[in-house]
Amino acid sequence: MDLLDYTHNQWLVVASLLVALMAGFTGLSLTKGLSERSLAHRKISVTLAAISLGGGIWSMHFVAMLGLQLPILFYYDAAVTLASALVAILVVGVALLILHFRERTRSSLLLAGVIVGLGVLAMHYIGMAGLELCRALYTPTGIFLAVVSSCVLSTIAFAIAYGQRTNRNIILGTVCFGIAVFAVHFIAIAGTDFIAIETLNEVGPIISNETMALGVVLSSFVLCGAFLLTSVTFLAPSLKEQVSQSPTTESSQEHAELQLQSTPSRAPQIPYEQDGRTLFLDPEGVAVIRAEGHYTQIYSTSGKHFCPWSITEAEKRLKTGPFLKTHRSYLINPAHVSSFERLKDNGVCHFDLPSVSKVPVSRTRLKAVREALGV
Repeated sequence: MDLLDYTHNQWLVVASLLVALMAGFTGLSLTKGLSERSLAHRKISVTLAAISLGGGIWSMHFVAMLGLQLPILFYYDAAVTLASALVAILVVGVALLILHFRERTRSSLLLAGVIVGLGVLAMHYIGMAGLELCRALYTPTGIFLAVVSSCVLSTIAFAIAYGQRTNRNIILGTVCFGIAVFAVHFIAIAGTDFIAIETLNEVGPIISNETMALGVVLSSFVLCGAFLLTSVTFLAPSLKEQVSQSPTTESSQEHAELQLQSTPSRAPQIPYEQDGRTLFLDPEGVAVIRAEGHYTQIYSTSGKHFCPWSITEAEKRLKTGPFLKTHRSYLINPAHVSSFERLKDNGVCHFDLPSVSKVPVSRTRLKAVREALGV
C-alpha cells in the first residue's frame, strides 16, 4: 500500500481563509443585538446566521480540499458532500439556539463551542468520505489532536465574540473564528494519509477542482453579502455618535449632549407575546416576573403573559426600575406586595392577584427584601 504525496494550491488555501473570515463576520453580525428584537425576528436572524456560518465552515473546508493536489485523478461524491454541508449548518444552528434562547453563561458558551468543534470535525470527516478514486487514512493521534484543537479553538472564538456584543468583539471573534476553522482543517489534514483505489470507472468530474473552488468562493461571498444586507447593526451609530456626527453648530451639539446626559434613566417597557404580536407593559404595573425555561412569565393586574426575555436579561434591563430579586427565578415589584411572611431562614411575599398569590424569598435575598419592604 503506497501512500500518496500531496501538496496544496496556495491560492485556494488563501481563498478558503477569506471564506471563513467572511462567514464568521456575517454570522456574528446577524446575531448582534437580538435580545432587543421580537421572538420572530430572533428566529429569522438565527436561521440566517446558521446558514451563513455553517455554510461558510463547509465552504472553507471544501475549497481547501479542492486545493488538495494529489498525483492521481480524484473527485467528490455529490451526495456525501451535500450531507457534510447540512451537518455544518445543523450544528451551528444548535449552538446559536443555545446562545440566543438560553441564559448565556460560561457553561452555555462552553457547550456551544464543543458542539461546533465536534460538528466541524464531523463535517470534515464526512466530506472526506466522499473522496472518489482515493481513500483517506487516519491515525488515532491525528484524530485526537483534531478533536482537541477544534473544541478548544471554537470555544475561544465564541467566548471572545460573545464576551461583549460590541463591534470590537465581533471583529476579534471573526478573526478567531476564521483562524480556528482554518487551523482545524489543516491540523486534521496533517494527520491524514491518502492511498489510491483501483476502479473500473475513471470518469472524473465535468469541471476541474479549481473551477469548482472558484464557484464555491463566489457563491459564499454573494450569499454572505446578501444576508448582511438584512442587518445593519454593525454600522448603526449609537445615540452619542449620532449627536456628534449631526451637522449642527457647536452650541447645539453641546445642548444635545447636555440633554442626553440629563435625560432621566427609566426602566424600559416589558414586552410580551400575544396573538402573534409583541405588546408592552409598563413596569410599574407588573407585580412579578418568573423564570420559565429560557423565557419568563410576567404577572400583572391584567393577568399572566409570556415574555421573550430570560430572567437574567429582565434583571439587567430593569435594574433602573422598581424590581427586586427575591430568588434566582423571581423578580418582584415591592409596591404590589400585600403581605410578608418570615419563615425559618427564608420568607414568602404574598400578592392579591388572581394569577399569582405568593413568591418565595431565598435566604441570601431575605435581608434585601425586608429592607425594601421596611420590615
